[in-house]
Amino acid sequence: MNEIIQALTTRRSVRAYAPRQVAEEDLAQILQAGQYAPSGMGAQSVRFVVVQDKATIARLSRLNAAVMGADTDPFYGAPTVIVVLADRTRPTWVEDGSLAMGNLMNAAHALGLGSCWIHRAREVFDGPEGKALLRQWGVPETCGGVGHCILGYPAGALPAPKPRQEGRVFRV
Repeated sequence: MNEIIQALTTRRSVRAYAPRQVAEEDLAQILQAGQYAPSGMGAQSVRFVVVQDKATIARLSRLNAAVMGADTDPFYGAPTVIVVLADRTRPTWVEDGSLAMGNLMNAAHALGLGSCWIHRAREVFDGPEGKALLRQWGVPETCGGVGHCILGYPAGALPAPKPRQEGRVFRV
């Protein structure tokens, strides 16, 4: 099997992380893959905010948990969070950000790291505290949250894949 296809079919969402921080060279490659994701008309509307500061991750975790009405850590203790944002003035901003998220997660897996897409970025960054963070980070105010890509080294074996469901491919 081609190594790219193998990486795509073996990637899993990881929900338990070792405390070790992501190596800078791995992070650089993951971010490069994210930047090369396709975007509507090549507009490159996506922005990435890399968060490795424990206090900021805890703040983002608290905001994210509040959206879902929980008090647990939706980031599962991951040492790195990449906030994926995109320019809402682009008609394909959600799709652009989604493609970037996919590239980030697949690149992480190819490098032996775990990842998981954590939702609720839109709600977090639409709120006053989220908007204040965007201003603090220097992110254009037209950007909206697409997702949080949590990254780290898995703290165990990857979960087994769920069986693929039949009847999902139609040929005409």
